[in-house]
Amino acid sequence: MRKFVRIVGCVLVSWGFMEGSCWAQATEGHYVNGVEGIKAASLPPPGIYWRMYNVYYHADTLRDGDGDKADVGFDVKVFANVNRLIWMTKTEVLGGNFFMDGLVPVQYTDIKLDAFGVDDNKLAIGDPFVEPLGLSWHGKQYDAAVAGGAYLPVGDYDKDDAASPGKDMWTFMLTAGGTVYFDQEKTWAASILSRFETHSYKKDTDIRPGNDFHFEYGFSKTFMQTLDVGLAGYCQWQVSDDKGSDVVWDEGSHDRVVAAGPEVNYFIPKYLFFVSLRHELEFFAEDRPEGAVTTLTLTKGF
Repeated sequence: MRKFVRIVGCVLVSWGFMEGSCWAQATEGHYVNGVEGIKAASLPPPGIYWRMYNVYYHADTLRDGDGDKADVGFDVKVFANVNRLIWMTKTEVLGGNFFMDGLVPVQYTDIKLDAFGVDDNKLAIGDPFVEPLGLSWHGKQYDAAVAGGAYLPVGDYDKDDAASPGKDMWTFMLTAGGTVYFDQEKTWAASILSRFETHSYKKDTDIRPGNDFHFEYGFSKTFMQTLDVGLAGYCQWQVSDDKGSDVVWDEGSHDRVVAAGPEVNYFIPKYLFFVSLRHELEFFAEDRPEGAVTTLTLTKGF
């Protein structure tokens, strides 16, 4: 039996830094897919930046480990407002600009799972993320970035509360990516931003979720130097087994998903203000929900 079917007492959903608790440990990583899109690996010049993510996720389909739909009366709606502060310094290390950043999520979750009598909703603060080490490069026809950080298990968490936003575990995340420009004017671009998550054991249960690998991609065209239009998407795979004495499902059952959709970005140079909107549909999901994510991102430079 697949892990999400074998757990009755832990029927909860998790969704990146819109964290929920475990519903049989599937999609247990902190990082939320789809929050970065086209030119995701292109960071701004030195300065201080405030970024606000507004992310809405809805899924009414739950896929088992074979990708088949589970008839369990599943529906989840999650809205997260995430504020992030980024400091791009003028300090150069290995030819790249050193930067650091951090974020705090506030999440509303509404989840139903009729087969197990779950009907819960909650508004609370999730686990914050701190990224103290980052480098960003800008070449003639490319941008690149690497970084490392951690999610702190201090958000609201209750293992018996289906809509808790906390994860009850540390997650360490490494990031690397690049953007390539295909013309001298840099109007055509393709980018990939990869993330690797490794998790600690949970504090309240003897469970260590398997590692996760994510990458977000984008293809875009720039018009009038201020408008970007393109296709964005993401892929996510669990790449190692769940561990611990409280794991009662198939440890080797790994969740995965792919998504794609349109994106539009607009830059107002006078105010150093960016607006980004994307909508991505999920498909090929296994052992996790399958739905759609819409992200409105506002960025202000100082």
